[in-house]
Amino acid sequence: MQYYKGNLTGQTPGILPGPPPAGDYYWWEAGAMWGTLIDYWKLTGDASYNEVITEAMLWQTGPGEDYMPPNVTVSLGNDDQGFWGMTAMLAAENGFPDPPPDKPQWLALAQAVFHTQANPDRHDTTCNGGLRWQIPLSNQGYNYKNSIANGCFFNLGARLARYTDNQTYADWAEKTWDWMVGVGFMDAEYNIYDGGHVEHNCTDINKAQFSYNNGVFLLGAAYMYNYTNGNDVWRDRVDKLTDATIKTFFPDNIAYELACEEHMSCTTDMLSFKGYVHRWMSVVTQVAPFTRDKILPVLRISAEAGLGTCTGEATGRACGFKWNTKTYEGRTGAGQQMNVLGAVSSLLIDQARPPYTNLTGGTSKGDFNAGSGSNTFNGRVAPPTTGDKAGAGILTFIILGTAIGTFGWMSVGV
Repeated sequence: MQYYKGNLTGQTPGILPGPPPAGDYYWWEAGAMWGTLIDYWKLTGDASYNEVITEAMLWQTGPGEDYMPPNVTVSLGNDDQGFWGMTAMLAAENGFPDPPPDKPQWLALAQAVFHTQANPDRHDTTCNGGLRWQIPLSNQGYNYKNSIANGCFFNLGARLARYTDNQTYADWAEKTWDWMVGVGFMDAEYNIYDGGHVEHNCTDINKAQFSYNNGVFLLGAAYMYNYTNGNDVWRDRVDKLTDATIKTFFPDNIAYELACEEHMSCTTDMLSFKGYVHRWMSVVTQVAPFTRDKILPVLRISAEAGLGTCTGEATGRACGFKWNTKTYEGRTGAGQQMNVLGAVSSLLIDQARPPYTNLTGGTSKGDFNAGSGSNTFNGRVAPPTTGDKAGAGILTFIILGTAIGTFGWMSVGV
């Protein structure tokens, strides 16, 4: 929270300082931060930040109450919108205090994101389907389809299916998983690659691997396992994706960002992925309990290593990124702090209730027409939805490999 200035006079509620060059952070990362703090509240009972969280989440909804505020249009991705939507979904599942009755509700906000992304205008026949990275066709990256955008779409669909007991959300999740496999973004060994360009029919697959891609699909698959009452197909997918995630991103049982950590070429965005993966994997153990003995020991070892880096700066508690060194390497930020907070607080998962549904204690009110008046960025507004549309999003990464294997981030301002 020391990095957040949005609750100060003259600042914008809900966002971290940015985007570059005004500050280090893009719009999406603040949405992810509020999710970290909503989980922190649930796991610890510390409500100190709840009013700030609520103000931030409501301030950034945009006029359509769909997390598409006009001031981020020039870099608005399905992934960015999706991260805010997943945080709204988390608020509903965690029983986070509901907003005032005259404000949009957490479940309705998650549905709005999902419905806008399920709109036919977000889907086309290139690459045989799938969401593009960017939403407005004029944005740089509109010609790219990627795993994180479709991963958030899948994740949110699976969770809405479980929360509302609506099969159509699950159908969208199933369709998205099948598309990921069919297009080659997820291979037979459960490696998940970044994406491909529509002008190449997505055959020019960028094989960079990021931990949050695995994490977002693993959590969604666990929700599908839970929603389908232990379906064997989903159990097998969860089991194999768990193994692949630990093998690739937890060498020696310590979180490691494969694409960038060796040469420390990680962007500000990438420096925040470890915490999301820890949080999501801990929830996997609740909705797919057969994974518990495999996942929790890894998360404990990794969290202890991460905590070992939190000795920096004047406070003596600034956290680093290279957890396998267990020392502070001299660089910190909101992402590094979120990583360790998420990892350590997730160790309390066994003491926490599983995510709510609307039948097991959830109080958040939904709206099957949420998103029906949203901007489609093509001169039309979206047609009314019926609650059987799905959507998702997340930030996309187009990674450019250099001769020595380091990566550069192609990003646009928010």
